[in-house]
Amino acid sequence: MVITSCAQVMENGKFPGSLSASSDEHIKSLSKLAESIKSCGTKAILQIFHVGRMGTSASIGEQTVSASAIPAPREDAETPRELTNEEVHAMVKAFGEATRRAIEAGFDGVEIHGANTYLIQQFFSPHSNRRNDEWGGTLDKRMKFPLAVVRSVKEMIDAYAKKPFLFGYRISPEEIEEPGITLNDTLTLMNQLKKESLDYIHVSVGDVQQSSIRNKGSMEAVLGTIQQEVGRDIPLIGVGKIQTPDDALSALELGLPLVAIGRGLLVEPDWVRKVKKGNEFSIRTEITPADYEDLLFPDSMWEYVRSRPGWLPFAEDNIIK
Repeated sequence: MVITSCAQVMENGKFPGSLSASSDEHIKSLSKLAESIKSCGTKAILQIFHVGRMGTSASIGEQTVSASAIPAPREDAETPRELTNEEVHAMVKAFGEATRRAIEAGFDGVEIHGANTYLIQQFFSPHSNRRNDEWGGTLDKRMKFPLAVVRSVKEMIDAYAKKPFLFGYRISPEEIEEPGITLNDTLTLMNQLKKESLDYIHVSVGDVQQSSIRNKGSMEAVLGTIQQEVGRDIPLIGVGKIQTPDDALSALELGLPLVAIGRGLLVEPDWVRKVKKGNEFSIRTEITPADYEDLLFPDSMWEYVRSRPGWLPFAEDNIIK
């Protein structure tokens, strides 16, 4: 299946170039995307999110929002505005409405993006959530927003889907910040999520083989631990730095039933075809300016590539104009 990049459920939850599922006006274009993905028999999954404090006022036209008025721990981060209780309820509803639009657009499922420091994770994290109302404080209260979003989405699936509709949740298991999400926090949330009629949980890490980023004494792969604790009850997808078939096989050896390819597929769109034909040696694992014509990235994607020198080898004197 193909899981899209994230689509915002509200327009104040976007980053430049992101997809939108924030209003019925987008159903027509989302339908074209779903149809294209499904044209060769692939299942099309729309990933839905809100960027929260990871956005910028320049891109959304107003102050960013989050669980609390705490800036992200990064250089030049803006201080977000804390969502009111009424706005939190409206946000939960927005995830449900985005799901309805995905169904009407012909997608085969949705994936709630509760990972990678976006808004849902911001409510779950003790770093970004300093609230003392029903949405924050204890672990149980920090779980309330993610679970409310899940139930809102499920309600819309039950109401509008006329055929089986896949339902997934993406999660990042740990944060390095103090205070931050621990693996035990995540296992507690996942044990609740598996009771919510999800079809899978998509676990996002920097590298599928990495050990805990908080417990430096642990040598066990975090994904392996999660598979042992939760994987018997719900299918897991592992993602993180899978570039070659050997990378994928090593991830499956952790016991995971499914793996996902993210950046690796952007770098090498013919990844699957090359593996099927036994041409693994020709899989591209990095991008150079010479790949501009072949990859057909939109300009905004090239801008992103150029902004990530740690990921792809773009020197300033090689910038595509």
